[in-house]
Amino acid sequence: MRSISQAVGYSKDGRIITPKVRQMVDAFRKLKLDHKHLTSDESSTEFAQDLEDYFEERARVLSNRVESKLMDATQAKAVFDDIRQNSNHRCPIPMNKQKGTKRAIAFFTGLVNMMIECYSEGLPCNYDPREPTTITRHRTPLRTMARRVDGAFPSAVDPIAVWEIKEYYYTTSFGSRIADGGYETLLDGMEIEELREHEDVSVKHHLMVDGYRTWWRDGKSYLCRIFDMLYMGYVDEVLFSREIKLESPACADDGPGPAAVA
Repeated sequence: MRSISQAVGYSKDGRIITPKVRQMVDAFRKLKLDHKHLTSDESSTEFAQDLEDYFEERARVLSNRVESKLMDATQAKAVFDDIRQNSNHRCPIPMNKQKGTKRAIAFFTGLVNMMIECYSEGLPCNYDPREPTTITRHRTPLRTMARRVDGAFPSAVDPIAVWEIKEYYYTTSFGSRIADGGYETLLDGMEIEELREHEDVSVKHHLMVDGYRTWWRDGKSYLCRIFDMLYMGYVDEVLFSREIKLESPACADDGPGPAAVA
């Protein structure tokens, strides 16, 4: 999927590209890779058709269900203020990392924290782990992950669930920061997968994103990559912006949360 998308492109003229089999074959020729798994006797293979269906579904979900959920800073502030005024929260409400006139509450992160607090019903939760996630066995460290996540339930040691928040409202130049965010999520997902496969330890991995301009107008390719990570199992659930109001309970229990972009 990555090789094809890189060669064909992720989006053009405001729409997400859905490569057809012929484009896939051309992409592999361009990359000087064998394409026998895509065509047989001039006909498309079942695998190639599956790929074509996948690309169409990815575009459909992102265009029809994700774009309308994403908010800008003004919209996020309105939703945040509404929830804050109608809740008696004790969770931390952090500030963003911007300077000057852009310095403000991290609206989406604050919203995530309040909703998790609401549905966790007083159970402990670490909204800002300042330590790497650690899994133990018989009180002995079994795995320590490479990164610090944005939240862990109930704690960064032996969590049931961890989550990352990618909130970008004020980004004026699209560059490595957004790409790094995707790679961080992938790294965490791969470590959690290794932990599950080799140690039989399951930790739910959730991703929450917001910022219409960043993710939709400038970053469709990264939305496609997020969809791919979900499909490959490196993320258990992705919540896009407004979905957090309805779907966040999945982050506060050990049950399987609904795949918000399915």
